[in-house]
Amino acid sequence: MDYELKNPIVEQRADPWVYKHTDGYYYFTASVPEFDRIELRRSKTIQGLNEAKKRTVWTKRLEGPMSSHIWAPEIHFINKSWYVYFAAARVEAEFDHRMYVLENHSSNPLEGQWTERGQVKTDWESFSLDATTFEHQSKRYYVWAQKDPTIEGNSNLYIAEMENPWTIKSPQVMLSKPEYDWEKSGFLVNEGAAVLKRKGKLFITYSASATDHHYCMGMLSADESSPLLDPASWTKSPQPVFQTDEKVNKFGPGHNSFTVSEDGLKDVLIYHARNYKEITGNPLYDPNRHTCAQPFDWDEDGIPHFGNLVQNREFIK
Repeated sequence: MDYELKNPIVEQRADPWVYKHTDGYYYFTASVPEFDRIELRRSKTIQGLNEAKKRTVWTKRLEGPMSSHIWAPEIHFINKSWYVYFAAARVEAEFDHRMYVLENHSSNPLEGQWTERGQVKTDWESFSLDATTFEHQSKRYYVWAQKDPTIEGNSNLYIAEMENPWTIKSPQVMLSKPEYDWEKSGFLVNEGAAVLKRKGKLFITYSASATDHHYCMGMLSADESSPLLDPASWTKSPQPVFQTDEKVNKFGPGHNSFTVSEDGLKDVLIYHARNYKEITGNPLYDPNRHTCAQPFDWDEDGIPHFGNLVQNREFIK
């Protein structure tokens, strides 16, 4: 029987991150519509995340750093501890984000104490967000989106090796900037990276353009034996690999993560999308970006094929 999931998995949760741990639980976090806190939940199944109990593990400060627009948290398990990576701005500059890290030594991240590890410093003090991390060949890497003051646009994708889970090493290297029309609709954006390692290759998916129906996913690929800090190792898809499909009323899919089915046999794409095109006001403040999931396959060349958008049940609106 085919592996099926009913969408949306979780309503009104954008920028979703799902991590399947060795304890058999799926851990979930995402941007909440109020942009004021970080929530975690867990479930033994992907579908069960919808009904799973939520726990607020951190709340924005009243002023100063980390006091506004808490965006796109991710949860990772590194060296026997849990880490949440997220972006936050300041009340007086709510779109001037920086990247921060929380740490928890408990076996269950919904319990125990979360400690602020502070800002992840990069080469510039500029708009930065959507950090992810991965391990490859005994080295840990950090991939994020940032505004280079010398480059036109909103954000590009960068990679660096890490000294520890909250500190990067030099150099930081740009892997991608908005070049194609589908990366420059509304805003010039590359953001929301997620890493997938399979079949001798590494893939970095990312999101592009404004957060309305233009939002879509691009992809970079590299051989697993290539030097990851060399931009020449990476090839960018000239076309989006996942995008709006009006036939099934799904608009602006993006800011994805990856996980696997409960039996470990199917790769699963996690992403957010809306079920309508027309938005009143700033799309960022429209709460109806819902967490969705669908399994995907691979072509004969070892390239992931995310297929067409699937809609299994009605979204709220």
